[in-house]
Amino acid sequence: MKPKEILLNTRHEDDITDDLGDDHVASSYDTPLRPDAFAMSDEEKMKKIEGHFREIMNIMGLDLKDDSLSGTPKRVAKMFVKEIFSGLNPANKPHARLFENKYKYDQMLVEKDITFYSHCEHHFVPIFGKVHVAYISSGKVIGLSKINRIVQYYAKRPQVQERLTVQISKDLQKALKTEDVGVVVDATHLCVASRGVGDTNSKTGTAYFSGKFKENQTKNEFLNYINSK
Repeated sequence: MKPKEILLNTRHEDDITDDLGDDHVASSYDTPLRPDAFAMSDEEKMKKIEGHFREIMNIMGLDLKDDSLSGTPKRVAKMFVKEIFSGLNPANKPHARLFENKYKYDQMLVEKDITFYSHCEHHFVPIFGKVHVAYISSGKVIGLSKINRIVQYYAKRPQVQERLTVQISKDLQKALKTEDVGVVVDATHLCVASRGVGDTNSKTGTAYFSGKFKENQTKNEFLNYINSK
């Protein structure tokens, strides 16, 4: 095994399953949202979250009259809505503008080591790591920064790593108008490292391959590149 190589929980587009074990429940590759999820404005949501989080802090016995704690409920509310969970709102979805592939480049394009921060939907503690993306153009290309923005959009919501991997892949397929997409995610879960079993060394790898990336030659070319120094 190469120095940076990871073991992958690999998902093909026709092999998405909900059977993830007794203590790792999944639903579908769509984030579970109620139909009225956006009936309230961001400002209304922040006001309500501020009040609820203030009550949580009170229940825990924290002194909200302390200068260090008095502004925490408002800060947390803003962080939830405007920052770490902003990817829940489709209004924040990046617009992926396509360009003609004027160079006629017909090999895979790889963008690796895209840093992401997300939150486990089971405990609301951080998941962080790297995303590696590859695609083969069907005649159109996308600005590299838009790949990063798509990754960040889906990361900024309560997540399960398997779902995050599939959501990034599906959106790239749609945006690029190609089935030839490969995505690998290598992440650390603080629900494993900072609580529960307390394992600070393990990482979790997931992958999604579609189109030509199901072929061993193309898949291995991609994996060899992202595992190289």
